[in-house]
Order: sequence, then structure tokens, then C-alpha cells
Amino acid sequence: MNHLAWRDRETIKKVKCVHTDAKKYIVNNALTAGKVYDVKNETEEFYYIIDNTGKVGGFYKEYFQEA
Repeated sequence: MNHLAWRDRETIKKVKCVHTDAKKYIVNNALTAGKVYDVKNETEEFYYIIDNTGKVGGFYKEYFQEA
């Protein structure tokens, strides 16, 4: 249950959202293009960030660039 403590974890790095044009999912409710987010965890395919809802969410790396 390591994922329950991600919100309180130290920030790994910061990433900037470059677009919210998702092919399959609706991400424009949780992300804002141009906004910088704190990365709490990272895998090969996803960044886990605190999104606009205030919760930790996992998003494909294609939406971001390193800030």
C-alpha cells in the first residue's frame, strides 16, 4: 500500500503540461496546459502527480515535458 503515502512524499521533480489532447481519456478536467506539476512517483510510462482535483493521479508522460 505504498501508493497511499504518495501525496505526502517528497517531490521528485517538476514537469510542465504541454497539452491535454488525449486520444482515449478525458484529461482536460484534471490537467491544465502550461501549468507546472510536482511529480510524486514515476514509472516508465506514467508520472504520478497531484492534479487539479488535489489528488494524486497517474498520467502518460506524453502530456508533459520536464520543467
